[in-house]
Amino acid sequence: MKLSPFMAALFAPALAFSALTACSKQAETPATPAPTEAEAPAEPAFELPPPGEATDATRIANEEFGAGLPLADPGDFQDARKGFLASIEGGIIKDEAGNVVWDQSRFSFLDQPAPPTANPSLWRQAQLNAIHGLFEVTDGVYQLRGYDLAVMTLIRGQTGWIVVDPLLTKETSKAAFALAMERLGDAPIKAVLFTHSHSDHFGGVRGIISDEDLTSGKVRLIAPDGFADAAISENVLAGNYMARRAIFQFGNDLPASPAGVIDSGIGKTLSTGAIGFMAPTETVKETGETLTIDGVDFVFINAPNTEAPAEFMFYLPQKKALCTAELATSTMHNILTLRGAKVRDALSWSKHIDEALEMFGGDAEVVFASHTWPKWGNEKIHTYLEHQRDLYRYIHDQTLRLANQGETLHEIAADVPEASFMRQDFSTRGYYGTLNHNVKATYQRYFGWWDGNPANLNPYPPVEQARRYVKLAGGADNMIANAIDAYKEGDYRWVATVMNDLVFAEPENQKAKDILASAYEQLGFQSESSIWRNYYLSGAKELRDGVSKRDITQLASPDFVKAIPTPEFFDAMAVRVNPAKAGSGMTINFVFTDTNEKIGVRIENGVAVQRPGGAFDKPAATVKMTRASLNEITLGRATFQGKLAKGEIGVEGNPVAFGQFLLAHDQYDPSFNIVTP
Repeated sequence: MKLSPFMAALFAPALAFSALTACSKQAETPATPAPTEAEAPAEPAFELPPPGEATDATRIANEEFGAGLPLADPGDFQDARKGFLASIEGGIIKDEAGNVVWDQSRFSFLDQPAPPTANPSLWRQAQLNAIHGLFEVTDGVYQLRGYDLAVMTLIRGQTGWIVVDPLLTKETSKAAFALAMERLGDAPIKAVLFTHSHSDHFGGVRGIISDEDLTSGKVRLIAPDGFADAAISENVLAGNYMARRAIFQFGNDLPASPAGVIDSGIGKTLSTGAIGFMAPTETVKETGETLTIDGVDFVFINAPNTEAPAEFMFYLPQKKALCTAELATSTMHNILTLRGAKVRDALSWSKHIDEALEMFGGDAEVVFASHTWPKWGNEKIHTYLEHQRDLYRYIHDQTLRLANQGETLHEIAADVPEASFMRQDFSTRGYYGTLNHNVKATYQRYFGWWDGNPANLNPYPPVEQARRYVKLAGGADNMIANAIDAYKEGDYRWVATVMNDLVFAEPENQKAKDILASAYEQLGFQSESSIWRNYYLSGAKELRDGVSKRDITQLASPDFVKAIPTPEFFDAMAVRVNPAKAGSGMTINFVFTDTNEKIGVRIENGVAVQRPGGAFDKPAATVKMTRASLNEITLGRATFQGKLAKGEIGVEGNPVAFGQFLLAHDQYDPSFNIVTP
């Protein structure tokens, strides 16, 4: 069922331009006098390369980038293929209606060497993430990789299976588990573990178990402390904005091609099936806590407020196997994801990896995660965990070191070099997060958005600032000429800066938009980070084609919406209150007849104050409805007006007041502009 926009996010130097050619005369032809200065041939007109084509500057930049890395090292490919048992033919998964929700075959073009339109290091990562199938990790431990953004792990118990992280959607989870059962032998699921509160690790749970499995005690559902609150509430208040930016981050509007989407760093991309939710029956609260699950011993490390608000790692002593969840994977992760989120704690992140290293590093013989592929051998594991630990500590400490010397956000991002181990260890490279934006995120965590310079305390908003810059530059023609010179030199970052201002000052200036789009595209082709690439290429596409007005909401199961606490619905509504529409004030009480909940809402002074469990005196109206009706409205199955007309919502008091209450809330545009004003 499609979510309504209201809750959508719950869920360089030579340029290849045309050259003039001239036919030279043979030696016997009389020499033609040299043209005078006035008669000198005009410089060829500047032409942008066709969309999807790399310039010479980009080709050279990518070649030089690749030359500095050991790209020929086969170690990761050996690990990614180790233990292969079977795969889904064609890598295609469909839903019950026959719609394709996952298509790994889209990335078959990755079989070739890296083209000029892709950073060769990112291309290598994309090739690794394209390896899909069922793999044996160690005796009794298996993984299903390449059938969603995340990885599903299966652990054989005494009487059945323990499933770790059942992917994002019901369809991919069901298909992946079916592949495993065909190859390994069918057995019941005895337990499901969610390592953390991001939906790509729990959303597919309904593909493998049911509510009855939990209520009957047939299946245990185990998650870290705080999982349910974090999983439900994260992104609720800021959902529309995050959902729009996530389209750029994952390149949802881009084709899979050498000049389009090639990867997401931690996996290929997101599946498009139904996202579900189930609350855990047990939670892990402390590091060192142990559980025996169907005869298999687990030792947990609780790691809250690191990669996710609620997260744990675990060790299997009988198998000498360590699961690092999403704290340590074969890429640098995000301290702040580009789609937007609360800034993560790089210091705590590093310390929890060190905790795992200290507790289990001496014994572990294999380490596996919720993304990418495992590592084998104690010495290799030790180095891997040390580098992962040191990566996040390096980001944290170097940001603070330079900040305490007076450097600001952008200065630090430019001045922090790659740590020496990052040139040799591909697992620390920025395929998902980057050193640049992770440093900026760490600065933001400690110091906020402002660099301390009074000139930057209250700058003009983008459009007003852009108009002043255009005037300062002497007009659009001067800016375009400057941008063309920079483009010819391969300085696409400066082209983007100059043309962005011109586009915001003159949004109908097609020449500026074309130059900006081409600069974004070349920056995307050069990016080692998958999400930087996707962001640049998505920006280029929107400049050329305009904003897609399609429904950007994801598919989700109704049970996920059902799990949202009623007060959080009203918190989400409160951020929609438009003071100009709210008037002098209004009071509405709500009574939910099926859940026996009451909540009073008073809109005054431009804010909505809620009293969960109570009511305000002398309300303008009291609205009686079911929580089930609110769920239907949230899922886009119904409207308030329709429910009122059917008598499924009752209003005591002034019905006009309830109408005014609804009108006081803005309706979000899920396709707002990003690269144009």
